[in-house]
Amino acid sequence: MSYADYLDLETLLSAQHPLAQPPQHDELLFIIQHQTSELWFKLVLHELRSARDLIGADELPAALKRLARVKHVQATLTGQWSVLATLTPSEYAKFRDFLATSSGFQSVQYRAVEFLLGNKNPDMVRVFDSEPQWRDLLTEMLHEPSLYDVFLQLLARRGFSLPAEVTDRDWTQPYVASDAVLQVAREVYSDPETHWDIYETCEELVDLEDNFQQWRFRHLKTVERIIGSARGTGGSSGVPFLRRALELTFFPELYAVRGDIANGVSHR
Repeated sequence: MSYADYLDLETLLSAQHPLAQPPQHDELLFIIQHQTSELWFKLVLHELRSARDLIGADELPAALKRLARVKHVQATLTGQWSVLATLTPSEYAKFRDFLATSSGFQSVQYRAVEFLLGNKNPDMVRVFDSEPQWRDLLTEMLHEPSLYDVFLQLLARRGFSLPAEVTDRDWTQPYVASDAVLQVAREVYSDPETHWDIYETCEELVDLEDNFQQWRFRHLKTVERIIGSARGTGGSSGVPFLRRALELTFFPELYAVRGDIANGVSHR
């Protein structure tokens, strides 16, 4: 077996099919940027699903190892935007029309990562009605508990007081912040030494969200740099849509507790 055989390089390196006529030098950059992002998303999904399963099995140290790897992948994904940002508006305009109705909005793996982190939206499944294999994947992810859902179930098993509407809810719906979960977060953060592995997991989740927001921000600024206020391909609103995404949060109580600590709010 050779290096090329093991990596199936013939398939990988023949998967770039620029469409612009006449051919445009910069289209290959655009294709490779998005293909490599999809490969990294595949790994992120692999690691997050494993981390979720490990948390469900009360194996926090192994789960945290998975999350640490995801954070490094996130840093790589965020750094990649600097490569695409070398594409100028004039260069992009030469091949943009050949993208037709395709759009990053249609990335099923990106959507699956959001579902796995808790940003559930049943309407997103319908985006893939014409692609059954992707629709089925996203439907599966929609009906599964998120990483945070499974973590909250672990908290309940550890004896923290959480109501059933938090630990046994409709997984297809977006998570709604809970006062009971915030109270548990206050308890954990008020005594980190006693709850160290829980405390560490909370901080790892915050790292994940922080990295995700940095990726969203770099995406927004790269798009703004290349197309300004123009609408995105595939009918998306472009920059306004990406800006709204910055308001979304996966783990609301883990941010709310920070304000409580700063304001001296007790967990009792």
